[in-house]
Amino acid sequence: MLSSRSSSPGLTRTYLIRAADGLASMTASYAIPLLVLLTTNSTTLTGVAFVVQWVPRLVSFSFAGSLVDRWGAGRAFRTANLVRATVVAVAGGVLLALPATGTATTWVVMTFGAVAGLVAEVSFVAVETLGATAGRRPGERAHRVQAVQTGIDQGALLLGPLLGALVLLAGPPTLMAVIAALAVTAAAGTRGHGGPVDHRPVPSSLLTGWRTLRHIPALAWLVGGLAASNLSLGVLQAATPITVVQQFRRPAVDVGMMWSLAAVASLFAVWAAHRALSRWPVWPVGAAAAALSTAACLATAFVPGFRSYTVVVAVLMAADGVLTVVLRTLRGRLIPARAFGSTLAVTIILLLLPFPAAGILVAAVPAAGLPHLLLACAVVQGMVLGACFAGLRRHRAEGNPALSPVRGSGPAPARTAPADTQASDPAVPVDAP
Repeated sequence: MLSSRSSSPGLTRTYLIRAADGLASMTASYAIPLLVLLTTNSTTLTGVAFVVQWVPRLVSFSFAGSLVDRWGAGRAFRTANLVRATVVAVAGGVLLALPATGTATTWVVMTFGAVAGLVAEVSFVAVETLGATAGRRPGERAHRVQAVQTGIDQGALLLGPLLGALVLLAGPPTLMAVIAALAVTAAAGTRGHGGPVDHRPVPSSLLTGWRTLRHIPALAWLVGGLAASNLSLGVLQAATPITVVQQFRRPAVDVGMMWSLAAVASLFAVWAAHRALSRWPVWPVGAAAAALSTAACLATAFVPGFRSYTVVVAVLMAADGVLTVVLRTLRGRLIPARAFGSTLAVTIILLLLPFPAAGILVAAVPAAGLPHLLLACAVVQGMVLGACFAGLRRHRAEGNPALSPVRGSGPAPARTAPADTQASDPAVPVDAP
């Protein structure tokens, strides 16, 4: 549905390893809080488990971008997945010797979540860099490549929660074995893909990425708006096991089923975004998705039952999928190639900071107060996204090439020049002092 007729074998391989990596990450991300809730029946520990997953992910970005810029994306991706497979195998072996429930089991699961989360973000920066490089090749349209990659991520979001919930029926060790197999598959697919032989290391750091982002106002506005959106999404993700299992009295497997149904809607939304960005400028597409996301988040605070909750979450995830395509299109076009890893790391840190904050909020608020928390987050999201797209509109009026239609056969805008030209632009520093 989202495939590009001009896709090369190298691009196809990038899609395949992204699929295996994303499925491993999503399965772990959604299964761990659910497993903690089932083993402890504690809403507080469920929120803590969410925080424990996300804090190491943020820490990983202090070195992930620099690692990719210095080692090369292929080597960094392969190493990260091999490390993840090893950690998963060790955790699975330990869980075989422990009882199904109890404090020891809970702490092993949380430790595994922390380490796996840290490694997963290194692999994400690496595979995102591979995808952005593929989108800059002659004959490839950046928005089309980014739409396909977003569709792959949404497919992982569709299958990951359901796979995690179903595999948990066979026990935590089986869950670990499945995640390890996916990580090994992803690592095996990177052989000959951007290794250190054809990679030229460049000076790189978070400061490099931060200074580059500051010189790309359109991207900075969008990142700020999506950070507020991610706070609402993080609260929803952390609260959903509690809402579905305790408030709606549904079995745990329905949590995975709900997220998978929501991901189906998101897949169609990504396809629609791919078509829309071929016809219209980025600004109206992103603004419409932002408005829909805010409305859906407001609705989650008022829905009376599981079915309506599932529908609203599906709408929210669909809008988030469109915003992701918009972000990745701008990011792939505007960030200079030599500083892509470090600047990508900075943008992702800013986008992920709300997730551990969301876990802390859910851990601190009683179950009965979660609808009020979602309502407050939706109000904040609406205000910030409104300011964000007002800022983007001003940049569009100034002729910012990032906000002009993506389609076109004319010359590329200045910001989308080849890597060497971008690297020499004095307005976009790419080297740390």
